[in-house]
Amino acid sequence: MSIVFEKTKGLTDKEFTYCPGCTHGITHRLVAEVLEELGVLGTTIGVAPVGCSVFAYDFFNCDMHEAAHGRAPAVATGIKRVFPENVVFTYQGDGDLAAIGTAETVHAAVRGENITVIFVNNAIYGMTGGQMAPTTLVGQKATTTPYGRQEALQGNPVKVCEMLSTIKGATYVERTAVNNPANVRKTKKAIMNAFKNQIAGNGFSIVEVLSTCNVNWGMTPVDALRWMEDKMMPEFPLGLFRSPEKDGE
Repeated sequence: MSIVFEKTKGLTDKEFTYCPGCTHGITHRLVAEVLEELGVLGTTIGVAPVGCSVFAYDFFNCDMHEAAHGRAPAVATGIKRVFPENVVFTYQGDGDLAAIGTAETVHAAVRGENITVIFVNNAIYGMTGGQMAPTTLVGQKATTTPYGRQEALQGNPVKVCEMLSTIKGATYVERTAVNNPANVRKTKKAIMNAFKNQIAGNGFSIVEVLSTCNVNWGMTPVDALRWMEDKMMPEFPLGLFRSPEKDGE
């Protein structure tokens, strides 16, 4: 009997710790599939953050390193400089990357560090109980903004891809989503391109993946996917911001 579908070797047998309906698991699988298909699992080193994906080292079937909150790009920089022949990636949420880790992310891009960043944006702090994040939308309710984020008080959401696309060292910058099968396929392609960009030695790569947090959003999984499409995507438009090919147009 021919095999139609099987679990990627890029993931361990450890059961995910994510809430039911969370789309972290989809993104994990896509990263793992890409690493397996590129044949680099044995030479890859991932860096796990602090946040919902703090236990990523239990899930990815490659060498992993834990980083302090927000410091994953700095840790990845050190690893890549010591082991330049290895594939090095970080897997980070919006609180880790766009709040406490903003400086590490921006300056890794400024230096053109040859690493790949997988950035999961669910517009809220997930693990710590649903506080407002840098990516929380104006009007969106959180435990620290029970009446909704107000532009006059908390400003507007940080748009990481738009910001990093202005930096020369960030050579691959793309935003995708995992709300439907078509976008899942596009996300896998973007992740593949980001890792290929690193393997080619082109510099800093980032793929921002719009994700759901139905528990802290107070929605069913299905409603959360609809909210992502109706509210998040207009605020965070999907698309390729930078790539060597696009820059050469």
